[in-house]
Amino acid sequence: MARRARSMSESGYMHIVVRGIGKQILFEDRQDFKHFLNRLERFCLETEVKICAYCLMDNHVHLLVHGGSSSTILLMKKMGVSYSEYYNKKYDRVGHLFQNRYLSEKIESEKYFLAVFRYILQNPERAKICKSSEYRWSSYSLYNDPPEFIDLSLIKLMLGDYEHYREFVACESDEQCLDYVKAKHDDEWAKEELKKCLSISSGTVLQKYCRIDRDNALSRLKERGLSIRQIERLTGINRSTIQRAK
Repeated sequence: MARRARSMSESGYMHIVVRGIGKQILFEDRQDFKHFLNRLERFCLETEVKICAYCLMDNHVHLLVHGGSSSTILLMKKMGVSYSEYYNKKYDRVGHLFQNRYLSEKIESEKYFLAVFRYILQNPERAKICKSSEYRWSSYSLYNDPPEFIDLSLIKLMLGDYEHYREFVACESDEQCLDYVKAKHDDEWAKEELKKCLSISSGTVLQKYCRIDRDNALSRLKERGLSIRQIERLTGINRSTIQRAK
């Protein structure tokens, strides 16, 4: 059966995710990360596709790209073939390295562009590796001096200077974007977690707590995996208060 044609974005902006087959590790050492980025830069210049954000994790990669549909498809084909050949030769393995075709989603609004941009750069924090600003294998540090294959013109138009950019990426968010693993916890699960974590029957009780106790409770709920929106719905406490709680 023929593959269904990939749906491409009219705006030219796409969120792309690639993962190692069977969650195979893609990057064993620094040289692997560097090699992938070198290939990405080379093939972007060849295909005239620009990268707006990237994050390389151990077994998957997030890219926010801007380019024509045929150019983007060609870029990903080149990356898949080139990096697989490099990796298999270096580690004496055979067979496919990446899981099926890469995942992709269209970005047709400025609001979702911002959501995807932040989602990509926050990957290390969601994985509890380190702060986004400290992660070496993402485009976070390139804001003030991007190389030729990185296009930050749109995000700079939206966010302005580096300080606003830093604050935007650091802002806690429960946005859900394309990924191989999506959050599957509904509000019923969240209610049970709230009861078990805080030993209270209703989240609205937190409104009566003093600020220190309230913030401590909110922080514990976030650590248990409840999203900011779930906590907001279950407690009646406003979103900004929940985001600030540490």
